Amino acid sequence: MTSVQGSDVDIPTEDGVADAYLAHPDDGSPHPGVLLYQDAFGIRPHLKSMADRIAAAGYTVLVPNVFYRSGRTPVFDLPEFIDPSARPEIFEQIMPVMQALTPELAMRDAGAYLRWLADSPLVTDGPVALTGYCMGARLALFTAGTYPDRVAAAAGFHGGRLATDTPDSPHLVARHVTAELYFGHADEDHSLPPEQQQRLEDALTEAGVRHTVEVYPGAHHGYTQADTSSYNKEGDERHWAALLDLLDRTF
Repeated sequence: MTSVQGSDVDIPTEDGVADAYLAHPDDGSPHPGVLLYQDAFGIRPHLKSMADRIAAAGYTVLVPNVFYRSGRTPVFDLPEFIDPSARPEIFEQIMPVMQALTPELAMRDAGAYLRWLADSPLVTDGPVALTGYCMGARLALFTAGTYPDRVAAAAGFHGGRLATDTPDSPHLVARHVTAELYFGHADEDHSLPPEQQQRLEDALTEAGVRHTVEVYPGAHHGYTQADTSSYNKEGDERHWAALLDLLDRTF
């Protein structure tokens, strides 16, 4: 592991400016780029520590505030330890902001994030990798299908609503994906029931996408997030092994 430098950056988009966190090895050299998509709680110390850990393995990691239209980070007033069952008002704040981020807006923003990485002297030439958590897994799949020439690999962990029966479901972009994909589902996740898991698997297989889909036993939605009540240490460690393995064989 190498020492890491982290900083706040601004990314111009078609609709404004997205604030973001950037982490990279502290050696001044370019490294493969990784776009990390947040969960619903947004950029906070834990998410930055995740970016730092990926950067320490030899990558330049960008974590955009995908909710920038609703304000700069922190978008929400969150406690240090997030337990929605104890504070249900948290999701009362978050849900309208999540719902306002349509796939069309999110993919317009994704183009800006990818351009920023392509232009950064801290990022090597060529396609990048993606990793996403909760809602970020949806964004990762959408991005891999919308910008196939820019994405070499994408991972999603405890993603929800990945394969719904709506016309804007993420799994419908599978036919455009050229990246290798990895998904680590939580087995106790009401936002991704077995029928959606199967629908996603079928779509990826039919499209000929290189992919691995695994279900993590005993894990709840949000199992990688150590600052929440959903955290599962075993599932988190498995996620790190799978993610870093994907990045290693990609770059």
